Amino acid sequence: MLNVQLARKYGMAIFEIAQDENRLEEYGRELSEVSQAVFAQAELKDFLTNPQIQPQDKKAILTKLLKAQISPLMMNFLLLLVDKRRIVLLEAINDCYQELSNKAQGIIIADVTTAYELKAELRARLSSRLEAVTGKKVQLRTHDDRSIIGGVVVKIGDTRIDGSVTGRLQALKAELMASN
Repeated sequence: MLNVQLARKYGMAIFEIAQDENRLEEYGRELSEVSQAVFAQAELKDFLTNPQIQPQDKKAILTKLLKAQISPLMMNFLLLLVDKRRIVLLEAINDCYQELSNKAQGIIIADVTTAYELKAELRARLSSRLEAVTGKKVQLRTHDDRSIIGGVVVKIGDTRIDGSVTGRLQALKAELMASN
């Protein structure tokens, strides 16, 4: 619980700075890329999150790896996280930041599940259709699940739209069972 509160504080802090500087998208992209890069490599993650390794060693590695790729503010933010021994919260901080940034920009996330990967044209059509329905900018987060056989399942917040073959078969089964 404490970690969630701490991540929220740091996420809110970097969000407010980005908003003041009118760089929400840029800082969001950087934070997301750094978070993915750090936590995708097990050795780097273990090194940075190990409490027995001195902060100056962690900062030296981060500086060497990232200084040329990210803004000075983001670099300073990462170094602060290392100093405060909060680098382990980077993924949660990123999640919090993205949530705040999307809300500020009027963007909603739509989790889209299909049996197979959507082609770019279908993604664009689905996105524009969802934007027309919701009245907001929609960002698709796609998932593949072969068990739905075909069609699409869209989840936006608490709303779930099931247009999958499996969903339709289950609805038909329920309807037939109810009529008996």
